[in-house]
Amino acid sequence: MIKFKIGDTVKVTLGKDKGREGKIEKILVEERSAIIPAVNIYKKHVKAVEGKKGGIYEIPRPISFTKIALVCPKCKKATRIGFRFIADQKVRVCRKCKKEVDTK
Repeated sequence: MIKFKIGDTVKVTLGKDKGREGKIEKILVEERSAIIPAVNIYKKHVKAVEGKKGGIYEIPRPISFTKIALVCPKCKKATRIGFRFIADQKVRVCRKCKKEVDTK
C-alpha cells in the first residue's frame, strides 16, 4: 500500500521548493513519485507545429516520495505515515498524533 493518495496535502522537505505545500494531483507508482501543481516547476520550450502555438511553457515535474511529507489533517504538522489494522482494514495513521488520516 502506498503512503500517499491523490488529494493529500503534502509539504516539500528537500530541494529547491523546500517548505512549500500543495495537494497531490497524480501519483506515478513505478517511479515512486507524485505530481504536485505549483511545485517543482520547470520550463519547456515547444516548437510551433501545424497550427499548434509554440513557446515556453511551465510544467510541473514529478517529485520523489522521499522529498515530501504528508500534512496531517488533525494536527496540521508534516509527519510520516504509519499503518494500523482496524477491523480487518489497513488504515493510515499519523506518527505524531497517533490518529487516523483517512476518515470518511
